[in-house]
Amino acid sequence: MTLPILLNLAVALAVCALLYRMQASHQSFTRRVFTGLGLGVLLGAALQAVYGAASPEVSGTNAWLDVVGSGYVKLLQMIVIPLIMVSIVGAILKLRDAASLGKISALTIGILIATTAVAAVIGIAMAKLFGLTAVGLTASAAEVARGEYLQGSLSTAKEISLPSMILSFIPANPFLDMTGARSTSTIAVVLFSVFIGIAATGIAAKKPAEFASFSHFVHVAHTIVMRMVTLVLRLTPFGVFALMTKVVAGSSLQDILNLLNFVLASYSALFLMFGVHLLLVALAGYNPLRFVKKIMPVLVFAFTSRTSAGSIPMNVATQTRRLGTPEGIANFSASFGATIGQNGCAGIYPAMLAVMIAPTVGIDPWSMAFLLPLLAIVVFGSIGVAGVGGGATFAALIVLSALDLPVALAGLLISIEPLIDMGRTALNVSGSITAGTLTSRILGASNMAVFNSDAETNLDGEEQAA
Repeated sequence: MTLPILLNLAVALAVCALLYRMQASHQSFTRRVFTGLGLGVLLGAALQAVYGAASPEVSGTNAWLDVVGSGYVKLLQMIVIPLIMVSIVGAILKLRDAASLGKISALTIGILIATTAVAAVIGIAMAKLFGLTAVGLTASAAEVARGEYLQGSLSTAKEISLPSMILSFIPANPFLDMTGARSTSTIAVVLFSVFIGIAATGIAAKKPAEFASFSHFVHVAHTIVMRMVTLVLRLTPFGVFALMTKVVAGSSLQDILNLLNFVLASYSALFLMFGVHLLLVALAGYNPLRFVKKIMPVLVFAFTSRTSAGSIPMNVATQTRRLGTPEGIANFSASFGATIGQNGCAGIYPAMLAVMIAPTVGIDPWSMAFLLPLLAIVVFGSIGVAGVGGGATFAALIVLSALDLPVALAGLLISIEPLIDMGRTALNVSGSITAGTLTSRILGASNMAVFNSDAETNLDGEEQAA
């Protein structure tokens, strides 16, 4: 390890010490997260300015920062499956009503898919407004390699159909899905948990003693898992700082400038769709500004980590502790939202790519003959997109292959993929929170006293300083 890397890590350690002091003095969770975000941007920009994005000093520093950043994400992923299982089983034991379970699922999935269709329309509109086209774009060696990789992955995407996707949700081996081995493992675990809950409620009348014992076990397990969630969430400011430093330090400003038009179009679409989310919650009777304030920490984490699935624990905690959404609905929306109807990755992105690439093969992307099938494919293709890095690429492959468009051209955007993916992931999580909030409100289950409370509830269980 060289002296410059040691100095860089010393600065990073000093920032972590500052964040720890803020936690020890009971500063608000939101303030600590934004402090980590801001200092990460500053340190990353300083590292790039001093050494250069491709320098060994930056790569060496990022390797150590990755222990904190990616390590934090892995800890969150570690508790996703236990959290889903105990929360959903516990919620069903309390519901004791299959009809309510069906309403929650139908409303949540319906809202996710409907908002994805709106996101696709917005993506198409922004592509038109900014005049996006893949005609004439040049490709570097990295982009060509990425295009070849996408071409090689095309056969997998072509095998995807709606019936096969629905079939993949059924957990033939639930223990395999608990390892996250498949892109639809999260949904499979949800279904397995639902099956356990329904089976348990079925013995409530016939074997009340056994049912009471099982309910107690689930309650104890839920208490322990939620304590695990609290412990991991306390590391959020440190994880956000490390992840943001790594992203900024390793990004190429020239690559961003070369594709600035696409970056601007993408983020314009993302902000517009976020505005749609706020409009929906406002129509449901929520104060949109208060809503933004309460969900901002989880959006910041999703932005820096680029993982919808990894955001599930914080997503659930935000909905239950800050928005007043019941735990069962919060878990359904967070779990389904990590795989179904991702507004950013499965809505905006593939729609924009399709209208960009269509002119390269002589197709008019603004004709109804192209746009209507595109919207239909985007909506159905949004079912089952993995909630981890790369999910947007897979969604794009499904859409482009279904429309017989050249998928290799999508590789031209590899240089700015991380920057765009950050915004897409934040929008995905916002969409899942919106679905849970609306579902809870429609079913009359929202605790508006929690939402309307001015006192900030820290997600990590720390008391807030007065």
